[in-house]
Amino acid sequence: MRRVLDSAAQTLLCGLLVAVALIAATPPRLPGLAPETSVAPPGTRAMWLWEHDDPGPVVDWAAANGVRALFAYYDPRAGDTPRLRRLRELCDAAGIMLDALGGEPGWTTDHATALAWAEGAAATGLFHGLHLDVEPYLLPSWGRDQASLVPRYLALLDETAAATDLPLEADVPFWLPTVTLAGGVNLADAVLARVSGVTVMSYRTTATGANSMVGVADDLLRRAGRVAKPARLGAETQALGDCAYCSFHGTTAGQLRRTLAAVDSAAQRYPAFAGIAVHQYESWVALSG
Repeated sequence: MRRVLDSAAQTLLCGLLVAVALIAATPPRLPGLAPETSVAPPGTRAMWLWEHDDPGPVVDWAAANGVRALFAYYDPRAGDTPRLRRLRELCDAAGIMLDALGGEPGWTTDHATALAWAEGAAATGLFHGLHLDVEPYLLPSWGRDQASLVPRYLALLDETAAATDLPLEADVPFWLPTVTLAGGVNLADAVLARVSGVTVMSYRTTATGANSMVGVADDLLRRAGRVAKPARLGAETQALGDCAYCSFHGTTAGQLRRTLAAVDSAAQRYPAFAGIAVHQYESWVALSG
């Protein structure tokens, strides 16, 4: 009986040794990042489309320039469904996600209009998500009434997110983390808690360093990474008369490409980085060279 037990023990021991050897010989496999925090590969672009441009040239341009998400302005009163339907068909063929773009500073307090927009966009069945551009700080009363406007803006995000089954993303200024709410809550964290992702309006014409696209967005990129929310960086191509270093207007398409490629490279260290959104189609196309 003793011999039988010894034999069985030896067999078990040999099996364990073999298993250990196999495990040791197998390279460790670290878990991958969650899809929502996967870093966008270089060249991943998005684009705002505010005007009612012909879908064909828009999608051709988008596809040729690495655009994977298109934010197309949607007005439920415009009767523009046939054009948007064609835009969706072309986007699907090109592998581009089509989101409904909308927003006004006044929606900060006029939630009924915002919710009608969201519900109307969802009802078309044409959009993958909602892209909200409200910018409450553009209201004349922001400077004196920020304490009451911020809670109303956050309530707007809550209500819009709950109004449809579509994911909700928001355009946000890079300085959002500088605003602290009552109780010490950071406004950037409060916004990130309410949306599926953000596009940071990091409107600068340099890629890295002080006052650059990556530099001004650093805090928001880190905060987005901590809560596993994707964050795009924004590049401006429209004329901004009050800020020469904020827009690529008046430069060249080549300069824009080189700068955005440098942003891609520098932003790879941020788990939340979801690519670069260019504002906007007509002024981007107008860049020469």
